Order: sequence, then C-alpha cells, then structure tokens
Amino acid sequence: MALALGACASAPAGRGNAAATPAAAASMNSQRDIVLAVANPLDPPGTHAGSSLLGYAPPGHYGAGQRAVSQLDELKQRYGLREVVGWPIKALGLFCIVVEPPAGADREALLQNLAKDERVKLAQPLQDYEVYADTQQQAPHKYNDPYADLQRGFVETDAATAHETSQGGGVHVAIVDTGADVTHPDLQGRIADTHNAVDGDATAFDRDAHGTEVAGIIAAMGDNHQGIVGIAPKAVLSVYKACWYPDRNAGARCNSFTLAKALAAVLDTDARVVNLSLGGPADPLLGKLLDELLRQKRIVVAARPPDGDAKGFPDNSPGVIVVRSAAATPAPPDVVSAPGSDILTTQPHGGYDFTSGSSMAAAHVTGIVALLLSIQPDLDAASIRKLLLMDGKTANGQSQVNAALAVRALQSSLHHAGSP
Repeated sequence: MALALGACASAPAGRGNAAATPAAAASMNSQRDIVLAVANPLDPPGTHAGSSLLGYAPPGHYGAGQRAVSQLDELKQRYGLREVVGWPIKALGLFCIVVEPPAGADREALLQNLAKDERVKLAQPLQDYEVYADTQQQAPHKYNDPYADLQRGFVETDAATAHETSQGGGVHVAIVDTGADVTHPDLQGRIADTHNAVDGDATAFDRDAHGTEVAGIIAAMGDNHQGIVGIAPKAVLSVYKACWYPDRNAGARCNSFTLAKALAAVLDTDARVVNLSLGGPADPLLGKLLDELLRQKRIVVAARPPDGDAKGFPDNSPGVIVVRSAAATPAPPDVVSAPGSDILTTQPHGGYDFTSGSSMAAAHVTGIVALLLSIQPDLDAASIRKLLLMDGKTANGQSQVNAALAVRALQSSLHHAGSP
C-alpha cells in the first residue's frame, strides 16, 4: 500500500498525474493515515518498435478512470475519509490514495471494514521506512584531494582489477533514496535524471547526504584528478528521492507513499538495477511493486536491517539480493557481505567524508552488479547472487564480495559456454 501510495501522490483522484503538494509526504502521519487503492482499468499505451527485452515503452498519460474516481468518492463519503494525496500505479492497474480517518476512529477497525468492501483492492496502514547508515561514525573533516587509496571498500573488493574488464558501461541503475547532489564534481555526468517523490522541491537534492553517499560509492567518476572512484564509474544513475530528513541531526526517513511513487516510476523505465539502501516493515502495496520489478527481471539490491531481522520490505523477498556490512561472523545463506564500515564517499556541496552502515555495503554490491551486467546484460538475479557469493577473503579472514573474482568467474563461464 505504501508503495502504491508513493505511486499515488498527487491531487485528489480524477485530477490526473498532478504533482504532490510541497511537504505532502512529511505531513503524513504513519500512526493515523491509511493507504487505499481501487481498480483503475485503463488501456495501457501500445508497445512499439524499439521496446527493450524488459517490455519498456515511453509511458503515455495514465490518470484516473471514471470508475476509480466514482468508487473513491463513494468510499470517502461512506467512511468519512479525508484524501491527502493520490496517484495512479500503471503497473498494477490501481489508483491509490492516502487518507486520514475521521477524528476518533479506530484505524484497525476501519481497515477491517475497508478490506470487506468489494470496491477496495488494497487497504493498509501508511508505514515508515529508514535508510541504514550510522551517522555517528562520520569523520569531522572533509577531503579535497584524490583518495582512491583511502577507499576501503574499493580496495578490499579489488575493484581496480575488475575495471580492467568492466566499468559498468551501458548499465542503468535506479537509486531510490534521498536526493543526491548532482552538482558534485565526482557525480556530474553520472546522474542522468532525478525525480522527487517527497515534496517537489528540485533545490533540495544538494543537501541530501545519504543518497549522495550511495551514488558516489556506485559511480563516482574515475580519472578526473579529484576525489574518489566509484565501483562502476561508467554506469548511468537515476535518482528517485523518496526519503527526507525530518531533523538535520537525525537519519533520513521514507514512507509507504513516497516509496510507492518512486518504485512505480522506476517501473516506467529501462533501469536494470534498483538500489534500495533502506528498509522497514513488510507492506502489501510495496510488496506488489517489488514483485513486479522482479517479474520484469530487474536486479534489486537491498540493505540488510542493522538488527539482522530480514522480515520486512524490501529484504524479505527471495528474489532480492540482500547485503549486510561485512563482519567476522558467518553470513546467513544467500546474504552477501560487503564493506560497510568507515567508507569514504561523496558528500553534499562537493565534499568527501567517511560513513558506515549496510546502506554503504549495498551500494558496493550494486556497483559490482553493474560491472557484471555490462559484460553479460541478460544475467538473472540467481546467477548474479552465485557470482557475488564466491569466497573472497579479506586480510583479517572476513568473507565478503570481491569484484575481481566475480568478473573473472563470469568471463570464465562465458568462455566455456562458447567453447566447442
């Protein structure tokens, strides 16, 4: 529902794809509000020449059909709901809205009644999510010189060796996070487009630390005589701002509405890789959108929660590549370990700093996935996970992903497959 909601952000139903009003996401209350969706059966635009193997075609206008408008109006009147924002989700054939229940209403009882209403396709609580970064471990000063040798993750994953074969060229990566500073010297030219599912403020991106950090790890420019080098410096990034900072001294947060809007937008593109360095509770609507991404063979990389409890969104799906910050303890089956402590990366306003968390570990893996897809674009998630789980050991005996080993193994398999 949260996902649908994210895809639903707009003016009241029936007004088409209107932009979300400023600060709409921040004003929502996860302890109060509900995500509600009804069927929106509009014929999608026809596929034409030039569509990719993912079935992508430039999206046409997709607003609210008359049936959806009528049903939502009836539901709001019947249950005393106040619409906050709404948006169509083309991939699921739904129109969803975030609503505020009437004062004094029992939300759980209201949700039960809505679930029994045949007009309702989805009714769930609006839920909150957070990015997985330890803001307390950032160093107190900035760097202004080339620091490739200080990039712990870049060095430990043998990325420089992998770059002899692949630098991620031709791979489109979608980052769903906070915004990212598109003017940063190490990110200029790497971020192709940005989208704001939070408040419509295009000027806010240069103040968003977490997304800037993730983008730098994945694709900071190489050989530009400044800063750092990304794991996949020739990959192309699209940044979807679904998270924001409610307090500049706290971590970034997201909710069902903003994440749904961002994921629905990603489904309208040809992005092969989706980085989700965030997480929270399981969510029906977000789960549907995630399932659709996986059905379309997108590679979804997610950060493992700090407490290790992988039972929520987006880490609870078997099709998602879940990444934890490397540790001395053995990783659970199918969970990838990558560097996530004291990682030097890009910061807003042209700076560089150290940060930690499984968010950063996931970004390293997203970069390595881009290296692999640049070599073999049709790799599926299972094959990529197998390559990532190859036994790369660090100097202290920790097991974690190794870009050079993964690239070498892929090359070897392609060579043998092509042998007579």
